Amino acid sequence: MNEAIAVPKLTVRREIAASAKDLFDAWLDPAKLAIFMRPSDTRRSAVKVDPRVGGAFEVIMHTPSGTVPHTGTYREIDRPRRLVFSWNSPYALHNDSLVTVEFRPAGKGTEIVLTHEGLPSQEMVAAHTKGWSDILVLLGQGYEETRASA
Repeated sequence: MNEAIAVPKLTVRREIAASAKDLFDAWLDPAKLAIFMRPSDTRRSAVKVDPRVGGAFEVIMHTPSGTVPHTGTYREIDRPRRLVFSWNSPYALHNDSLVTVEFRPAGKGTEIVLTHEGLPSQEMVAAHTKGWSDILVLLGQGYEETRASA
């Protein structure tokens, strides 16, 4: 009998008072990504994107202990519903894990549901859950600040 091998996976969610279109576009805009792609103690991020299926991205996070490169390739771009990309970093052992970001209508805005699968261990799942949660909080704060100043 063959048993399925459990692949470590995480899911984080956040509702943000912004349109799915605006939030989706922020994930493909290097200037906006640099603002919210800063989990934990990341001071700043430098971002390059080629926003097309098969295009690559690079996020260099600058932390107190040095730079941390993150790279990947866009696998699916279904604006404004779904974005799928590979994710490689030293903290994921460069194993080409997979991130799916879904944008769902919710209340007065959009619920973002981010799923990251294929991480090598449960410890990495826990660390990435914290990182992705931080990123979604920063993304939401950016839209809250924009609305407050309008």
